[in-house]
This record gives sequence, structure tokens and C-alpha cells, in this order.
Amino acid sequence: LQLSRQIFDFLGFQWAPILGNFLHIIVVILGLFGTIQYRPRYIMVYTVWTALWITWNVFIICFYLEVGGLSKVSV
Repeated sequence: LQLSRQIFDFLGFQWAPILGNFLHIIVVILGLFGTIQYRPRYIMVYTVWTALWITWNVFIICFYLEVGGLSKVSV
């Protein structure tokens, strides 16, 4: 309990991206398994997740580059 508390205190706000990346790895493994075994449900989950993941990454890139009306500085 104390070790996990120290780990999360050390990570600070980085826990969400770490958990997101872990989830992404799990979904990629399921997608590969679904492709090899031809499980349409796994392939569909992988397809939807990949679309969401790419959309999120494009948003983050545009946010940091301040494309359009996106800005890191609040007015």
C-alpha cells in the first residue's frame, strides 16, 4: 500500500498517460490475436480503439502546436 502510494506520488499527473499506454498495449495484443485467430469482435474493438487513439494523438499534437483556436494559455 505504501509503495503504490509513493509510486503514484512520484508520477504525479503522469498516471493517466501511463495507464492509457498500458491499455493501448493490451488492445493491440488483443487486435493481433483477433487477426491471427480471425475473431471479428476483437478486430472491431481494435479498429475502434485505433481510430480513437489516432484522434486523441492528433488532438494532442495540434494542442501543443497551438493549431487553430487551441492554446495552452488560458485567457
